[in-house]
Amino acid sequence: MTKLSLKDLTKHYGSVKALEGFTHVFEAGQVHALIGKNGSGKSTFVKMMSGAIQPTYGTIEVGEDNVQFTTPRQAQDVGIATVYQELSLVPELSVAENIFLGRLPRKRCGLIDWRKLRLLTQELFEEIGGLEISPSARIADLSVGQQQMIEIVKAMSFRPKVLQLDEPTSALAQAEVQHLFALVRRLRALGVTIIYITHRLAELGMIADTVTAIRDGHFVGSISIDEASPPVILDLMFGDLPPLERPATQVERHAPVLSVSHLALSPFFDDVSFDLYPGEVLGIAGMLGSGRTELLHAIFGARKFDGGSVSVGGKTVTAPNIQTMKSLGIGYTSEDRKHAGLVQMLSSHANLCLAGQARIAPSGWTTKGRERPFVDYQIAGLHIKVGDPMLPVASLSGGNQQKIVVGNWMNNAPDILLFDEPARGVDVQAKRQIYQLIWEKARDGVSSIVVSTELEDLTECCDRILVLRDGQITATFTNDGLDPKDIYAACMATPQTVETTA
Repeated sequence: MTKLSLKDLTKHYGSVKALEGFTHVFEAGQVHALIGKNGSGKSTFVKMMSGAIQPTYGTIEVGEDNVQFTTPRQAQDVGIATVYQELSLVPELSVAENIFLGRLPRKRCGLIDWRKLRLLTQELFEEIGGLEISPSARIADLSVGQQQMIEIVKAMSFRPKVLQLDEPTSALAQAEVQHLFALVRRLRALGVTIIYITHRLAELGMIADTVTAIRDGHFVGSISIDEASPPVILDLMFGDLPPLERPATQVERHAPVLSVSHLALSPFFDDVSFDLYPGEVLGIAGMLGSGRTELLHAIFGARKFDGGSVSVGGKTVTAPNIQTMKSLGIGYTSEDRKHAGLVQMLSSHANLCLAGQARIAPSGWTTKGRERPFVDYQIAGLHIKVGDPMLPVASLSGGNQQKIVVGNWMNNAPDILLFDEPARGVDVQAKRQIYQLIWEKARDGVSSIVVSTELEDLTECCDRILVLRDGQITATFTNDGLDPKDIYAACMATPQTVETTA
């Protein structure tokens, strides 16, 4: 049984106090949910405990041992393993190679023992209750959800005393979430101290024993899960938080701004048809692997579809590609912001200007001064917490990075926005700000398509919701007090196209 004790843990970046005087004991054999709004200090905490950065001062004890480490490998050596919110796998390597990267088993002659590597990987899969992925499969060929599971298996391979899980379920389907929870419970029974960071507050009662809150870099408090009602949790995270109400809208369904007709892309979907109208927020629901992301790719011109057509403003787009669709006023925010939404080595300033260069600098010649008003506008409008916009975007929290992705496309002044998991890994407040932005743009006539695995997000945000199942649109809901359970039932039901007003 190994507890984690922290005293006066502090991290300063110049005058910015990312974490200040954090003192707490995370008891052994428990799952401790760590919550806080974006920019509260959670990411700093995770990075310090993983060895990625060092505290300005303060002490860390694992069990009874006072430990210090300056690299992630040293943190692993003292028994602290971390699964980050953003995937860190090597796409071109196999599953087994990624899990044991840097620790590949070798024969006496020094060559890699591939057979043993596959056996060790399969044993890990069986330990977590079975994972139907080949150890030889290439990471790039797996879904985001499957890749997240591999990240967790990789952390398990270190036999950790302390395990940090940073938004581990953000890309997982319900069945995969249950696999993860089963694994976490087994680790808890073995006495592993688990720090569980999530913005999915509904998960806390299913997995956590305690809830610990950070606000603005300070420890706020820690309570047992029995005391952690939704109002108490939100008060710990934000203090007073006004209720969120989706504004009443009246979408005129006369001339669609976007029409998808009999679209097909094997093996993901076939014969998908729908219209999007001016100022409408249209949700697309479906289980992981249903083809929602691939549908957005096809509409945006990122994938060549097999059949059907896409029309913008009543005109069919011949052989659509990204450049063409962008010029027609369509923007796309990826579900994988680290690899497809941002350039991590570039600054926040640069990332906010990538999509809108033609608008920012029509002549093709740009300067930082010309870009700055566009950058400042998005930072202020999206409440992006960034100390210096010229620092790499990788230095921001996950939620603030997501806002940069959205702000980048907003600087292109789109007419249609495709949002793939816009609220993934962001807190309640940041999610509200993104929704309010979508609604504000809808009032200006901008239309949006929102894809989310969180059905509650769709019912909170969207005017109308389509269900994509078995490659087809099987249900359409008009959102008038819609219950997420009805959407979930449609996602799981036998395909039959229905029109529903709730």
